[in-house]
Amino acid sequence: MAHFTSPEWEKTRQRLDHGQTFARMRETPYYRDAVYAQFSRAEYERRFAALREKMDEHDLDVVICPGGPSHWSFGGGMLWLSGHWEWHCAAVYVVFPREGEPTLIYGMGGTHIEAVRREVSVAISDVRSSRNGQFAEVMAERIEEAGATKGKIGLLEVDPRHGDYMPANQYIRLNELLPDADIVFTKGLMHELLVVKSEEELDCVRHAGRLCTNAMTAIAERAKPGATEQDLRAAAGAAILEGGGDIDFLIIGSTSMSDPAMVFGNPRPSLRELSEGDMIIMELAAGYRGYSAQIGQPICLGTPPDAIQHFWDDIAKPGYERVTAAIAPGRPVSDMVDAAKFFRDNGCQSRPIVTHGIDFVSDGPHAFIEGAKTHDYDAVLKPGMVLMPEPNPITADGRLGMFVGHTFIVTEDGRECVDEWPLELTTV
Repeated sequence: MAHFTSPEWEKTRQRLDHGQTFARMRETPYYRDAVYAQFSRAEYERRFAALREKMDEHDLDVVICPGGPSHWSFGGGMLWLSGHWEWHCAAVYVVFPREGEPTLIYGMGGTHIEAVRREVSVAISDVRSSRNGQFAEVMAERIEEAGATKGKIGLLEVDPRHGDYMPANQYIRLNELLPDADIVFTKGLMHELLVVKSEEELDCVRHAGRLCTNAMTAIAERAKPGATEQDLRAAAGAAILEGGGDIDFLIIGSTSMSDPAMVFGNPRPSLRELSEGDMIIMELAAGYRGYSAQIGQPICLGTPPDAIQHFWDDIAKPGYERVTAAIAPGRPVSDMVDAAKFFRDNGCQSRPIVTHGIDFVSDGPHAFIEGAKTHDYDAVLKPGMVLMPEPNPITADGRLGMFVGHTFIVTEDGRECVDEWPLELTTV
């Protein structure tokens, strides 16, 4: 078998115990047999063109697109442009010039960055180390190479939900290194590019939906007296990981059906042990290559009391069906607000939220009991949008809620649910 060789490799391979040599390695044979699921080059060209169109609209010469493990972005613009899902840093970055190739600035060097180069090779060929956290220095170098040191540079959010941008130290240093640049904060640019998804993106949502089904099945199989909420979390998480996915969140709680005290699953599943006569309430989110789907529906240990069964049959299920019936192309988001009036009209209440969109994770448009919160571009449903209708009816006394949610794709002629979990009050 022929041996791999390159000038860089020849300088590196006998000096791996030297810190700088190891940190700056590239063009090695390491991970040459690694296999990563990736989007097509044509899909990345579509994304690059869409982003450059937005840059033209806003007169931006360069955009800096961060991404990290935050739930509210799940990789954000960095993931969308590169295919890399980050877990090491608060954020890593793609520097994206209006002309020329993008650059991924990754936190680590050494063997870590060699694996990332393999992972993103379809999208990005230029992957650079942050040199131990000197992200701003590397960004400034790339911007200088692009001839944009006096240009307008747009910063995208790390976390658009909370309006978080790059860390202050990096922002301050970037301004010091580029004193003649106009560095501006953009808002919502990535969400606008993700509201309507391509077929390759929708296939990832469908895969995430299958992982949701697997996670629900795993919870149902593990749900026995003596098991804890943490045991259910472990079962659901394993099912997602075994299907090649990532865990976005696993909200799982349990309460007595005869003496209930829970309106929504527990964001911190506890060591509470299940007993016969309990109900499990959950909301789960599984990710696949950055795209997520969500699911949740009650599971009962043993036959539910009449009051519980009636609440499902008369309130939870029909109310949910009214909300999902409003999902179709051309329908305004506000139609789901109107549908959710069913709960108050029938003497019950609910959590404030009715439906939210999904770009990578939870985002707009939103339907709340109080009204819709939308943008010009997502107020009316379009084919390729992804929605999570999740009305959570609550009894009038505020003691029991039933979260019901499944992820839907808006299609040309209606809607497509991406999981196969039946819409029924499950008993184990």
